[in-house]
Amino acid sequence: MAVEASRTSAFKLREDELPPELILSIERILDLHAHADTDALDRLTNDFNPIGVLNDYFPNEAALGQMEAVQTRLAENERALQEEIHLLREELRKDQDPSRMQLIQEMISDLLGQMSRIREKATESEAVVRNITKEIQVLDLAKKNLILSMTTLKRLQMLVNALGQLEDQIKERKYHDIVQSLAAVKQICASFKPYTSVQRISQLWRRVQEIQTELRIMIDADWDKFYVQDPARPIKPSVIADACLVVDVLGHDIRTQFVDRYVALELKEYRRIFRATDEAGQLDNLSRRFAWFRRLLQTHETEQGRVFPAEWKVGWFLTAKFIEITKDDMTALLSKAGSKLTVKQLLDTLQETMEFEASISRKFNTSLRELLRTTTSTNATRPPKPITTAFEPHMGVFIDAQDKILSDMLAQYRGPKSRSSLEATSSSGAPDDDAAPPVLVLPSSTELFYFYAQTLDQCAKLFTGQPLYDLCGLFKKWLRIYAEEVLVASMKKPSAAYATRKSMDTRYDATELKNACTLINTADYCQTTALELEENIRAKCDDAFKQQITLQEECDLFFSAVSVAILVMVRELESACDSTLTTLSRTPWATIKHVSGQSAYIDPLVKAIEEVADTVKPLVEQKKYLRNFFDKAANAVLAKFTNSLVKSRPLLETGAEQLLIDLQAIKACLLKIPGEALITSNYTKSVTKHTTRLEALLKVIVTPVDPAEGFILNYTLVIGDASFSNFQKILDLKGTPKAAQNDLLDAFLTVTSTKSELDSTSFLSSLDMDPGQVATLTSPGSSRVSLLPGGATGESILAALSPPPLAGAPSSGSDTPPKDQSSRREVFSDFKRFVSFGLRRETMPM
Repeated sequence: MAVEASRTSAFKLREDELPPELILSIERILDLHAHADTDALDRLTNDFNPIGVLNDYFPNEAALGQMEAVQTRLAENERALQEEIHLLREELRKDQDPSRMQLIQEMISDLLGQMSRIREKATESEAVVRNITKEIQVLDLAKKNLILSMTTLKRLQMLVNALGQLEDQIKERKYHDIVQSLAAVKQICASFKPYTSVQRISQLWRRVQEIQTELRIMIDADWDKFYVQDPARPIKPSVIADACLVVDVLGHDIRTQFVDRYVALELKEYRRIFRATDEAGQLDNLSRRFAWFRRLLQTHETEQGRVFPAEWKVGWFLTAKFIEITKDDMTALLSKAGSKLTVKQLLDTLQETMEFEASISRKFNTSLRELLRTTTSTNATRPPKPITTAFEPHMGVFIDAQDKILSDMLAQYRGPKSRSSLEATSSSGAPDDDAAPPVLVLPSSTELFYFYAQTLDQCAKLFTGQPLYDLCGLFKKWLRIYAEEVLVASMKKPSAAYATRKSMDTRYDATELKNACTLINTADYCQTTALELEENIRAKCDDAFKQQITLQEECDLFFSAVSVAILVMVRELESACDSTLTTLSRTPWATIKHVSGQSAYIDPLVKAIEEVADTVKPLVEQKKYLRNFFDKAANAVLAKFTNSLVKSRPLLETGAEQLLIDLQAIKACLLKIPGEALITSNYTKSVTKHTTRLEALLKVIVTPVDPAEGFILNYTLVIGDASFSNFQKILDLKGTPKAAQNDLLDAFLTVTSTKSELDSTSFLSSLDMDPGQVATLTSPGSSRVSLLPGGATGESILAALSPPPLAGAPSSGSDTPPKDQSSRREVFSDFKRFVSFGLRRETMPM
């Protein structure tokens, strides 16, 4: 109980815990240092644990005998603490005596007064020192001004002397000496710029400016004489070389004007000879322009140009001005030519221009754009551009020429009167030579992409901007044309062998199959190469056009061509199976009494299927297309088998048994034809699914109708629906007489009315009982087999022929629509079924 009370009191004390900061302050003031051997009662902490203290005092039961001694000791400690607290309070009361506090405040006031007096004395001392040093400061300022005045006067004297010396040198035209004197004068004169308000200095300043103007005029005059090479008064090149150094001293603007004047003089004759209105200035004479400038540049380097300092790069300025003039002339000439501009003329002049610009880059050991950027002033109104940029807006002539070449290249494979690419390929070899290797890819496709590669490289060497993007648009145009008007059109257009095939001749055309395989390979090659072409164009074009370049739509067209080719192959497979399945549809099952192995039509049918598969497999390069074909082929064979089965009704029990055996042979054939390398689990599941549906249909037909309840129960277990029309389809296929059908239908309604778990539809709902009205597969356009899921009516029969789930078992497949478990099926769920039942009741014999 004592321990519990201690716990309760300890919990209450925690409500009045001291902040950690306060505990640290108390320990610091009272000089309390907690150690491991410190008594727990002497520690100042919020985590005081009385239970631990009690356990220390009474570690065992035997220690409880000393309880009175412990209590006595604790009581003595408490009294000692109370006495200490009392003494501390007394001392605190004495320290808080008002008289002592007043004394302390008076002492503080005296201290502040002493500090004020010290501050006043310091201010007075500072004033005394300032008065003492005032005269010294004045003397220092006077000394500083005197030194500056002496220096300025000395510089002024030097300026006057240098200016006089410079004037004498100018009179004697000593350019070599003028360089140093003028540089010294300008340097000294710059230091007098703040004193231009002084009259004398202002006069000297104006005189320096006048001397520079006189120098410039004198140098221009001497240069004109040197440039004209007057024999009466020849001027040595060394004099002009020194004059150029003087121009350098005069300033950058003067040097730029001097160089521009020289460049204008050099190109004056060029402007006169190659005017755009004269014959020499026409596009045909572009090479003459470049030859003229090369001679000019050579003359410049060997004669006049040698007087210029190397760092001036006068040759660069001369070349930049020539390029500017020529580019403007080319722009005007190309615009003037308009529609008369031929691609040969465009490419020839462009090639000459590019060769000239390349030679200039090699000569000056720098790129042409860097040369133009270096020689352009900062206040230029338009950015410098090479001569070739004048041709870029007119590259449409080149694009149109490539368009014409591509049109001529593919003309023989396009149009109603032209032969197809396939016929051109087969006519190039020996058709009767079985040893000839098959054509895997149409040569026209490889020729097309080879031309693309050459044209792309040619255009990329010229321009990588808008012209290359326009060329990409041209490539896209002809890829679409090749996919739609060559590949797809050649498959839609019946070949010569197919056109001569008789209506009753159902043998397949091996040439047509090989052509379809070639078209698949060609379309796949075009799709793959088109993606590589897209990456190649992006790598060569400017960054501004990279995101706009795509050939995805054209690749999709080639995928569509592959789909059409696979449809052609399925058409030929159906043609190969027509004769044997026609035999099945005409079989008189009523005359067959016993079942003895598979039917006679099975071996030719299997042989035809295997021949088509063996023809196709080595010719298609990509396995994915073969797998797609075999999927469609299996669906087509089973669809035609189902149609022939329906046409051959009544089947009777014997016919159904025979067809079950035949179906197993067809299933084994379909599972065998892909081979180990191509067969997939999905293909096996698909074939098994479709054949299992047919097996379910035939097993119901094999079941005897007597007794009727057993026959109907078997139907509900195998088919799994309560559809009146579906049950009647079974009776029609079985060949049940009309009179017996009425009794069976009545019994069917009676039995199914009590089975609410049956569905209202099943795979038999889409079974066509009049398949002769379905159009035969004569072209891809009327094909009942589609590459798109859900787009084939021919697969609808097979989609319907699937075994139903057992009675009462939930159906998870997609062949049967989901049933609402919350609603009950009515006996007459549709009006048509109700009317049919009523009419039969009225016509039954009494």
